[in-house]
Amino acid sequence: MRKKWLLSSMALGFAVTMAACTTGGSTDEDSSEANENEEGGNEEQASDKILLLNNGNEPVSLDPQIAFEAVSSAPLNNIMEGLARLGPDHTPEPATAESWDISDDGLTFTFHIRDDANWSNGDPVTAEDFEYAWKRLVDPDTGSSAAFLADLIEGATEFSEGEGSVEEVKVTALDEKTLEVVLTSPQQYFLSLITNPSFFPVHKETVEANADWHTEADTYISNGPFALSGWDHNSELRMTRNNEYWDSDNVALDGATWFMIDDAMTAYQLFDQGGLHSTAPPADMAEQLIADGEVDLYDQAGTYFYRFLVTEEPFQNKKIRQAFAKAVNRESIVDHVIKQNQEPASAFVSNGFTEPSGEDFRDVGGDYFEMDVEEARSLLEEGMAEENYEELPPVTLSYSSGSNDHQRIAETLQQMYKENLDVDVELEVVESSVFLDRQRGLEMQMSRSSFIADYADPINFLESFITDSSMNRTGWSNEEYDRLIEESRMEGNEESRFKLLHEAEAILLDEMPFFPLYFYNQPVLENESVSGVVRHPVGYIELKWADIEQ
Repeated sequence: MRKKWLLSSMALGFAVTMAACTTGGSTDEDSSEANENEEGGNEEQASDKILLLNNGNEPVSLDPQIAFEAVSSAPLNNIMEGLARLGPDHTPEPATAESWDISDDGLTFTFHIRDDANWSNGDPVTAEDFEYAWKRLVDPDTGSSAAFLADLIEGATEFSEGEGSVEEVKVTALDEKTLEVVLTSPQQYFLSLITNPSFFPVHKETVEANADWHTEADTYISNGPFALSGWDHNSELRMTRNNEYWDSDNVALDGATWFMIDDAMTAYQLFDQGGLHSTAPPADMAEQLIADGEVDLYDQAGTYFYRFLVTEEPFQNKKIRQAFAKAVNRESIVDHVIKQNQEPASAFVSNGFTEPSGEDFRDVGGDYFEMDVEEARSLLEEGMAEENYEELPPVTLSYSSGSNDHQRIAETLQQMYKENLDVDVELEVVESSVFLDRQRGLEMQMSRSSFIADYADPINFLESFITDSSMNRTGWSNEEYDRLIEESRMEGNEESRFKLLHEAEAILLDEMPFFPLYFYNQPVLENESVSGVVRHPVGYIELKWADIEQ
C-alpha cells in the first residue's frame, strides 16, 4: 500500500534542498524572483495544492515548435494547449477549439476557437496564432525536428524542404476565431496528431518581439491550464494555475513544481521522505516495489532499441546486423536488468494501435525475429565471408549518460556478444547533452535509442525510417520502404492503409538497420493523496484533472 501524507513545509524544504544539491540549484535571489507569477497565476502559499514531480532533466526547450522530447514536452503539455487535447480516455476532445467541421471528402478541417480562450497575459488566442505557429513549425529557418509531423497538411512538406512557399501551406485563419486546414489525404488520425505539443500555438507578437521569449518564466506567454511562474535552470520549474485559461474553474491544483533530478535513487529517497508526490522507481528496487504493490504500471506506446550505422563497417552488411540482433536475449534484459514488467520486442511498432477489424496492429503483424544463437553465429560467419573479413572490424557500442539503465543494458549486450558471438565490443558513454547531435550526425557505429509515439497511429513509428528522416539516424535507405510509407499516407481506405504499413514493417525488420529490445511501459510511484493525473499511452502527462487530498 502506498503511503499517504500531506506535504509539510519541512518536506518542501527537503525537496528544494535535495534538488539543489543534486542538479545544480540556484541562488535564493533567483528563486524569490522566479516565484513571482505575474502572468495568470496566484502567489504560492503553504496551503496551496502544489504537485511535486520529477522531470529528470532540464527541458531542452519550451518553444512548442522546437521541443520534441519528453523532458520538454511533459511540462509544455500543461502550460500550453492545442486545438484538441487527449482526454482521460486517451482520445481527442475539444480544447482551445470548442468544435470543428470536417468536409465530406475528409480533406478540410474547420476549427472554431473558443471566445474565452485567452493567453496568460489576457490577450485572446486567435486563429492567426495557430496559423503562425503551424507555418513556423515547417519553416526551414526554424529547423524543427518535428516538421515532418505536418506532412499531412497540403503544402507543408514542400515548404519545409525548400521547394514551396509559406503561402502554399494550407493553414488559414479565416477570421479571428476560425482556422481552416486542408490535408493531402483524408486521414482519421489527424485529430490525434494535432494534440502533439508541436501543434500548440504561440503568441505571435511575443515571438516576433523576443527570440528568447521561451527561455525564462518572466517572458513566457502560455494558453494552457497552468502558467510558467518560475524556472531555476537545471534545478526546478514551477507553474501555477492560469486564471486566464478558459476552463480554469475545473483545474483543482494551484500549481506544480518539476524537479530535475537525473538520479533515480535520489528521486526515490526524496519521494520516500515526502519531497515528491510522484517519481519512477529505481531499477535496483523496481522488482520488489512492483511485487509489493507500490508501483502503478501504465501503458506506453514506445520502443527501446539500438541503431546500426549502415554506412560504416561492419554494419553495412545485413547479415551481420541480423546476427547482432539475434544474439541478444531480450527476455533476460527485461527480467533481470530493467525488471519493470516491460514486454520484450520482436518488432518496432508497439501494442495499442487498433486495426479497422478491431484487432491490435501488433497481434496482426506478429513477431519478426527471435533469439537464436546458432543462427546468429551462422549469419555472422556468412556476413564476414561476403565482406572478405578475416576478422570483424572493431565495434563500439555507444550510450548516453544520465541513466543507470542505459549503462546496465550496454554492459549486458557487451557480455552477450562475447558469449554468443565471441565478439569483443567496446563501450562508449556519451554526455547526454551531445549524444543526439552525434547520433543525428551519423557519428556512432551502434547506439542506444528510444521512440515514444507522438500520436496514435502506427505510421508514426514507421515514418521514422524513411530516407533522410531526421529520426532515421542510421544512414539506411530503401526505395520500396519509402514507397509503401508514401502510399499509406495517401490511402484513405483504412484496411488498405494498414496493409501497407504491415508490408513496410516487414521490410524494416528484415533489413534491420536497428534491433528492438523492449516495449515501454510507465512504472510510477505516486502518493495516495494524489488523484486525477492522466498518463497517456501516446502523449504526455496531464495535470489538468489532477488533485491533492489535504
